[in-house]
Amino acid sequence: MNDQTTQPENAEPETTALPAVPPPRKTTVVDVFSRLSITQLTLAVLVIIFLWQWLDGHRAISDMQQQLAEKIAEMDGSSKANQMLLAQSQDQVRDLFGKVATLESRYAESQNQRAALETLYNDLSVSRDESALAEVEQMLLIAAQQLQLSANVKAALIAMQSADARLQRMDRPAFNGLRKAISQDMDKLRALPSVDITGINLQLNNLIAAVDQMPLAYQQRAANVVVAQAVPPKDETAWQKLLREIWQEVKQLVRIENTGKNEIPLLPPNQEFFLRENLKLRLLSARLALLSRDEDSYRQELKTAQLWTARYFDAKSNGGMRMQDELKKLAASDISIELPDISTSLQAVRNYRLTREKPAR
Repeated sequence: MNDQTTQPENAEPETTALPAVPPPRKTTVVDVFSRLSITQLTLAVLVIIFLWQWLDGHRAISDMQQQLAEKIAEMDGSSKANQMLLAQSQDQVRDLFGKVATLESRYAESQNQRAALETLYNDLSVSRDESALAEVEQMLLIAAQQLQLSANVKAALIAMQSADARLQRMDRPAFNGLRKAISQDMDKLRALPSVDITGINLQLNNLIAAVDQMPLAYQQRAANVVVAQAVPPKDETAWQKLLREIWQEVKQLVRIENTGKNEIPLLPPNQEFFLRENLKLRLLSARLALLSRDEDSYRQELKTAQLWTARYFDAKSNGGMRMQDELKKLAASDISIELPDISTSLQAVRNYRLTREKPAR
């Protein structure tokens, strides 16, 4: 039995037969929808629509929040800009208020000045003729003073022309007699010979400026003389050439010249300065005599200047010859003229003023 019951070691165990399992089947969307009922499909569609609306609303809310944030930022920026503009406008308003106050004060001052000017104009308009006559009389007085004090015919003529122009602007037939008298006196002045006081004065100024440039008599230099030099020989040695040049230089050291003066005054440097200044003073005195029409003093000062120039200065130099010629021409000029009497026009104006004042009294 044991032999029957024991199985050999290498015998394979018996396998039990299992039922065959079918392979898994893929589930498709169609199968899922076929298994769902209509209610489930409706709920699924509603859930999808709800989710889509929720997502769309969430997105719209996010967009609105972003736009709201941008608007708030823009409003903050605009509010700051508005605050700055408001501050600037307030400053400008303050400045405008200050300017308006200044303008108002100036306008008030101008009104006061205008009132004062109107009052002054009214006061002047009342005595317009008297003011014009006073101005004319003053101008004629100036003309008479110019003739008496400085014999300035040109200035007197200008003053009388201004007086005539003042009467002409008034355009009153009653002033024709005064204008006729003034015109006659102006004709007297125009008939006088002309004296070039300005030109003579300018010449004296030029002479005064040229005094410092004139050389003194002992400083005169002979004119450059071209000395004919002998043609050196061709076979001249170096020593012979040196001796010849030394001899030529020695001959130039001493010059003898006839100056035409018995004695040439030698002046130290300090006296040279005072000599030139005194000569300038002589010319200045001649200028003052010219302006005052003092012909005697004028000629005497020019004569003294001529003597000093001929004695102390080099008359052969260009400056000395020019000074002598100018002094001679100026001394020969006539500066004194016989002045006419122009008191006729002045007396006519005074008589006319007296005739107007008597009826007023």
